[in-house]
Amino acid sequence: MTIEHIRALIATDMSEVNSLIEENLSSEVGLIDQLGHYIINSGGKRLRPAVILLSAGVFAYAGKQNIALAAIIEFIHTATLLHDDVVDASLLRRGHATANQRWGNEASVLVGDFVYSRAFQMMVNIDSMRVMQILSETTNTIAAGEVQQLINRHDPDITKEGYLDVIRNKTAKLFEAAAQLGAVIANRSEAEEQAMAAYGCHLGTAFQLVDDVFDYSSSPAELGKNIGDDLAEGKPTLPLLYALWHGDEGESATIRDAIESGGLAHIDQIQAAIQSTGAIAYTEKIANEEADLAMAALRGLPPSAYLEALYALAKFSVERRN
Repeated sequence: MTIEHIRALIATDMSEVNSLIEENLSSEVGLIDQLGHYIINSGGKRLRPAVILLSAGVFAYAGKQNIALAAIIEFIHTATLLHDDVVDASLLRRGHATANQRWGNEASVLVGDFVYSRAFQMMVNIDSMRVMQILSETTNTIAAGEVQQLINRHDPDITKEGYLDVIRNKTAKLFEAAAQLGAVIANRSEAEEQAMAAYGCHLGTAFQLVDDVFDYSSSPAELGKNIGDDLAEGKPTLPLLYALWHGDEGESATIRDAIESGGLAHIDQIQAAIQSTGAIAYTEKIANEEADLAMAALRGLPPSAYLEALYALAKFSVERRN
């Protein structure tokens, strides 16, 4: 099953999700409308909403809460992007100028707050304490992950597990919630809930690992952001850390200095070290292990086109090129 087949499978539901997103972005404040629609419609893959639609489909869910939750999850994701780009001083996302580049940091932060709060208004309408519990824990975990990442900036001594812990909190947690909620609204067993949560966690981890590879192996046109942004911000991602651990004395010293000081003064030497040490292949290996764990979590669930799509999405997370 290809990504096009997955999109076709959930096309009707996703159309409803997009309509609900448009409806709930509406505001009498013009800047909120303008900025919110800009970031929502700037070419995102809608992977997190797709995960909940597919998860609900696996359990033959027949209601409409999956539509509302898919929109809520996209709003949470959008709010984190608006805030992230301010914190990271990013200028490019998905091949377009970031919202903070176009409208300024203040507008991006405040509209991000609006999108977050709108998500919680929509959660209340679902009228489920279990849903509220999962999503409130999720947003809190994501915020903690953002703080962890900030603390780890310019720290070349972070461990692999420390790095993966940030990914699981900052990125994978929303995938985890999306997958789990499909089982929750279908009133499935705790074991099935946890299987879906595990799938989402490993899927999100694999997805972020591949994103970290792209920062050192793609062109800006393919990636949709500036190459070397992570390095410029002093973020010690796994490809960089592996090259630090396995490079020769000179390479390790250059990478350590780059992480500690930030900037792209030695980007060519660092990219060469990443290639020569096999850091890209190593990170891809870890990503593939995570994708395999995601697929393993699905074993025993009822077979369907939706389950096949979840398997295919795990493969897509590590085979994609942007």
